[in-house]
Amino acid sequence: MPVEVVKLQARPVEQATELVGTVKSRRSTTVQPQVEGFITRILVRSGDRVQPGTPLMQIDPRMQQAAVANLESVRAAREADLRWAEQDAARTKKLFEAGAASQSELEHAQTALSAAAAQLKAAEAQINEQQVALAYHTVTAPTTGVVGDVPVREGDRVTRTTSLTTIDQNAGLEVYINVPVQEADHLRVGLPVHLVDDAGRLIVTTKLSFVSPSVDPGTQSVLVKALVEESSGLRTEQFVRVRVVWTETPSLTVPFVSVTRINGQYFGFVAEAGDGGKLIARQRQLELGAVVGNDYVVKSGLKPGEQLIVAGIQKIGDGAPVRIAAPQAQASPAAAGAKGS
Repeated sequence: MPVEVVKLQARPVEQATELVGTVKSRRSTTVQPQVEGFITRILVRSGDRVQPGTPLMQIDPRMQQAAVANLESVRAAREADLRWAEQDAARTKKLFEAGAASQSELEHAQTALSAAAAQLKAAEAQINEQQVALAYHTVTAPTTGVVGDVPVREGDRVTRTTSLTTIDQNAGLEVYINVPVQEADHLRVGLPVHLVDDAGRLIVTTKLSFVSPSVDPGTQSVLVKALVEESSGLRTEQFVRVRVVWTETPSLTVPFVSVTRINGQYFGFVAEAGDGGKLIARQRQLELGAVVGNDYVVKSGLKPGEQLIVAGIQKIGDGAPVRIAAPQAQASPAAAGAKGS
């Protein structure tokens, strides 16, 4: 019976644990208002890219505008008081020089002038303070990034503790992984970490950059972090499958198609030399380990250098004579068309 074989050789096999990680940004900013009031306008949407200073929301500024207008009228009165005090001090000085005013009257006029100047400066300082507060009614982006979820709506009342939105930068991502405490003894900075998609395809390979010195009492797990490059295509708050690689040891692996299962036991066939130098198939009971891609890791039953039968095992039994056939190559569509012609 013609069969296909592969020569068994040990290859590096990773001993890993698959977990779930969360992608987070090291450059994520929570936007909170610096004043209280009702939101009158929302100027951005989730997903918009903004620059520092970009207006995000408008909080009703009318009360603050009235306060600024009131202080500006106070400043106008203080400016009038200052002009009168300057004129009075100038007249008193001339009268004092002519001997028509006393030293006390001159000093009183100069003191009134200084007080009027101080009151004007105080009014201007109050106006500046209230104008800064007025500017806070327009909430702007503090950094460059992408606008996250906007949980508030127009008409909502917000306080200084209300979270308006977040601004995230995909640069500087890291994966948060909670490793069970039973495996915490093996954790160390620098362990390889594979991020894979739902189909098991590798997204990116990185290393552990942080291992928490304490255990989370709620989950009985240890938090570890791994840095991720910007080009990985991941987004903040995304869940990803993570494989933490503990060791890499040489092991034998066999394809799925070369293994049969009988009464809960796994078996495989190897091609051995029999009498007269002819090849015969010998059935081996196998102890299999973890799955690596499309292969099983073999714990026992096979040795390096043996020829494992990987095709034609449905038509043979233990002790059946076999011959090694070349692997069948699939014909290309062009060749098939030419043959048909």
